Amino acid sequence: MSMQELPSDVIGLSKIMPPLSRRGFMSSSAAAAAGYTLAAGPVRADAVHTDTNGLDAGMTTVKVSDGEMPAYYARPAGVENPPIVLVAMEIFGLHEYIKDVTRRLGHLGALAVAPNYYFRAEKTNGVDLTKITDIQKLLPIVNTKTDTELFSDLDATVAWARSQHGTGSRLGIMGFCRGGRTVWHYSTHNADLKAGVAFYGTLIDKNPAAPKNSIELAAEVKEPVLGLYGADDAGIKLDQIAQMEEALKAANKTFEFVVYSGAPHGFHADYRPSYRKDAAEDAWNRMIGWFKKYGVLS
Repeated sequence: MSMQELPSDVIGLSKIMPPLSRRGFMSSSAAAAAGYTLAAGPVRADAVHTDTNGLDAGMTTVKVSDGEMPAYYARPAGVENPPIVLVAMEIFGLHEYIKDVTRRLGHLGALAVAPNYYFRAEKTNGVDLTKITDIQKLLPIVNTKTDTELFSDLDATVAWARSQHGTGSRLGIMGFCRGGRTVWHYSTHNADLKAGVAFYGTLIDKNPAAPKNSIELAAEVKEPVLGLYGADDAGIKLDQIAQMEEALKAANKTFEFVVYSGAPHGFHADYRPSYRKDAAEDAWNRMIGWFKKYGVLS
């Protein structure tokens, strides 16, 4: 597969310069033991780790149309009726970084849940996405995920969260990379969403499973969405962001984009060489502010 045929998020991932030294990075065996994906490259030894103090957190299953979908959740212990925040993962499966982000949201007072909506492909192919080392081997698996099935899985996740006494009237979604695209797409589907936050979600990519891209779907977005992007993203160009802004503005949608100078694709991913601390922390704080502004978080 040529570079031109790669999705823009994968181009952005592949263009991150590797570290000059392996010092400060885990070995592959240590990274695997810690639960991080291997396909994204070297794993930083100082990746953020969020504890479960004061949280109820762990794996669960969500009933979907054709079985049970694994998911990771975190919520403040003993708190009734917390808001619900869906966590949309990258292409790498439900690995430690996504679980950690879910715990961070739990500490903010949310019932956060990250569904593993690639579980069918993992089951069928007998693989664990987090253990695949080559991005090219991931693409045939994740690129067959249809928006129709994705929306159904996320709807089921919301239903599960409501059954756990999450407050459905305070529903938000956030995600990274391919999960950022999921934010844009799911935002066209669920009218109950109060706010969404897309970290470097792709804007121009489409395929037979997802026949429209985010720009083409802009007029259907149903809630305020914050887009957080890197100016040095090799896959998601500034002109694409401008096109998305124009499409949203033309449709009279509520949105905001923040573009971080010097930040590459994956700048929030604290387990990867792409991590940029200042941009990541500012983006996270802006996400919190967005969710508070539109009634997801208190």
